[in-house]
Amino acid sequence: MKKAYISQATFPRLRLFRDENYTGRRFVIRGNVGIRNLERSFGDIESLRFFSPNSGATLVLFSRTNFRGNFRVFRGTTNIADLDDIIAGNDPDSIIISNTRLSLTEIRTIRRTGTLPSGFRSI
Repeated sequence: MKKAYISQATFPRLRLFRDENYTGRRFVIRGNVGIRNLERSFGDIESLRFFSPNSGATLVLFSRTNFRGNFRVFRGTTNIADLDDIIAGNDPDSIIISNTRLSLTEIRTIRRTGTLPSGFRSI
């Protein structure tokens, strides 16, 4: 008789690291999430790993808190060993992760309103 296997994995998965090159204290965030104030929630983050089996999964880094300022978009699995000056000379202050593709129009709407789409949780 085969045993049933239930996956506990929730995607996407974001691993934040306190130090460059994926070292130091690590934090793991799963699911469609917006982190409004990265430093207040997790302290000084220097590197990250973003994973999803969906190639259209979206990682958005914003230069200011509450999804404001300049932003940079990554699609699919992404590893960034050093977050210093990654967004037009700035470090990220807020982040959105999505297991599906967020369009530039959707991202600009989030930046303008500060409101995440339905199905997202906020940290």
